[in-house]
Amino acid sequence: MQELRFGRRGAAQGEATALVVFLHGYGADGADLLGLSDVLGPHLPGVAFVAPDAPDRCAGGGFGFQWFPIPRFDGSTEAMAEAGIEASAADLNAFLDARLAEEGLAPDRLVLVGFSQGAMMSLHVAPRRAKPVAGVVAISGRLLRPEALVAEARVRPPVLIMHGDQDPVVPFGELARAGDALVAAGFPVYAHVMKGTGHGIAPDGLSVALQFIKERLAV
Repeated sequence: MQELRFGRRGAAQGEATALVVFLHGYGADGADLLGLSDVLGPHLPGVAFVAPDAPDRCAGGGFGFQWFPIPRFDGSTEAMAEAGIEASAADLNAFLDARLAEEGLAPDRLVLVGFSQGAMMSLHVAPRRAKPVAGVVAISGRLLRPEALVAEARVRPPVLIMHGDQDPVVPFGELARAGDALVAAGFPVYAHVMKGTGHGIAPDGLSVALQFIKERLAV
């Protein structure tokens, strides 16, 4: 198990009333999303923002890290990708537990915000934790192993899925596929389409995410 490096902004440690954890995409790093705290922070008083680097250097190029290898990008095998998902899930769960303990917060004061591969990890990890987080925001990602969700889900936190309808990296259709599987498994699901948006986060999507977070954390 690896200890993840991370950046932190927002409320001082010991004073935070809630925690938002950003999970970056393939080939990026925690700093790539931590800047969102500058936009969200003024509207979320008392919230601390944390963004870890994924465990491994990106095998497919880029300056950053990966949560798991992607065969079509880096020549890895499906078995390697599956092993990477499980290893990163263990690392991420340990990271979340450590940060909650440091902040003196319960899991229901935590929101996960993931982009692309980070969204995939958010949707994979949150349902399988022992206690539910306050919510999950999954942007431009997909649901890993949808066929296993009903059997493996231990908790069902509220989920907001968002996707650009012009995404050339992760197909827009993944939004509907994830939504259908989550609803079928009993999750409260909200969805937002970022019209005209590619593989990114549009201003309207950020506004919807902010409202979702505010409601989940009651801040």
